[in-house]
Amino acid sequence: MVNMEKKNTKLEDIVSLAKRRGFIYQGSEIYGGLAGTWDYGPLGVQLKRNISNLWWRMFVETREDMYGIDAAILMNQKVWQASGHTGAGFADPLVEDVKTKKRYRADHLLEDNGVENPEALTYEQMDAVIKEKGIKSPEGNGLSEVRVFNLMFETNVGPIHDENSKAYLRPENAQAMFVNYKNVVDTFYPDLPFGIAQIGKAFRNEISPREFIFRVREFDLMEFEYFIQPAEWEAQFEYWRKQFHGWIEALGLKLENLHELEVPAEDRAHYSKRTIDFEYAFPFGIKEIGAVAYRTDFDLSNHMKHSGVSMEYTVKGTNEKLVPHVIEPTFGLDRTLLAVLAESYMEDEVNGEKRVYLRLPKHLAPIKFAVSPLLKNKPELVAKAREIYKILKEKHGNIMWDDNGNIGKRYRRQDEIGTPYCVVIDFQTLEDGTVTVRDRDTTEQKRVDVQAL
Repeated sequence: MVNMEKKNTKLEDIVSLAKRRGFIYQGSEIYGGLAGTWDYGPLGVQLKRNISNLWWRMFVETREDMYGIDAAILMNQKVWQASGHTGAGFADPLVEDVKTKKRYRADHLLEDNGVENPEALTYEQMDAVIKEKGIKSPEGNGLSEVRVFNLMFETNVGPIHDENSKAYLRPENAQAMFVNYKNVVDTFYPDLPFGIAQIGKAFRNEISPREFIFRVREFDLMEFEYFIQPAEWEAQFEYWRKQFHGWIEALGLKLENLHELEVPAEDRAHYSKRTIDFEYAFPFGIKEIGAVAYRTDFDLSNHMKHSGVSMEYTVKGTNEKLVPHVIEPTFGLDRTLLAVLAESYMEDEVNGEKRVYLRLPKHLAPIKFAVSPLLKNKPELVAKAREIYKILKEKHGNIMWDDNGNIGKRYRRQDEIGTPYCVVIDFQTLEDGTVTVRDRDTTEQKRVDVQAL
């Protein structure tokens, strides 16, 4: 018997389950870890892949106007100079503990001390609030004045380390689409509007990573640049705003947990004329999960100016030339996965005992079926179970064999993994070819013919 489920999820509950069941581990854990890095385990990487595959199918494979690429992480440093990332526009406010010399995000410390919307403050205003409120470091020491800290990781390409060999780990995927825009146009000559899409790694040297995989130094982005006629930007912006809602529904997330934040001009990125941040109600607060931005022709025009290569598009059947404007929908893959885990995490009671389970949408669940012999010391049951396991494995791929512990323990383990169905092979299976199928969400069991699986 299942009693009413309870939903008061804490982040530490998700972190514990993620480690316990092989979704996410601390990066470099045996050496004490490395802040802001996390490793995806066998179940986590499959869940992550299921999410990214759904995104790719929804926004690339099923559309005629989207072109996928997979660009190099390292790019010519001139790309970042042209885009404005090497200046103060791509920086965070940094303060330093005057005693320990540890560094912290000034806006995070202000937020932790009850200051609302601290990112809207200038650095001088942050200094004033820190002084006025007597805000200290987490260790209780005084703080330095706020400084500019560029978020990009620097490295060098080649054997000689000088200014000419300097390179950066990309802090976003967008510039890869912009510098490949001309390649796509020359190769495919698509009609306007069209998009260039990519899923890939990005890196930001966060001063103070926090909230598990929410704010990290290495992460995955799913995004595309959608090239449009300048006069169409408002209609296209609204279209992609609605498409973001469709994406949330495709993930099985509740729209009531999605919030839109119209970013005011003073808080927008230097390239943006309009931005909506899409925020999700995480256990630790309402935080950004993605965005739609109108980047105008800022990027293409800047690259045309700095590279000397024309980024003009010739409208088919005319002599009209223009530099297209851009709508950019951005989706954080790691943050999306965290939202899926947060919304799926459930607790209830089964026959008077507490049960934790992940109510993952079936199309996202990393394991589709768990197959078990009722008793693992009965060769005839094991042989039949292995036969059914093999059939399901060939058809569905992500099937788990589970004969560890009694059947109740197996059910609890699979519940925490988020496996929708457990298939148990018992003595009746040998007689009539039916198996017991147990539903994760309801815990109901029913007999099903093997062929119906």
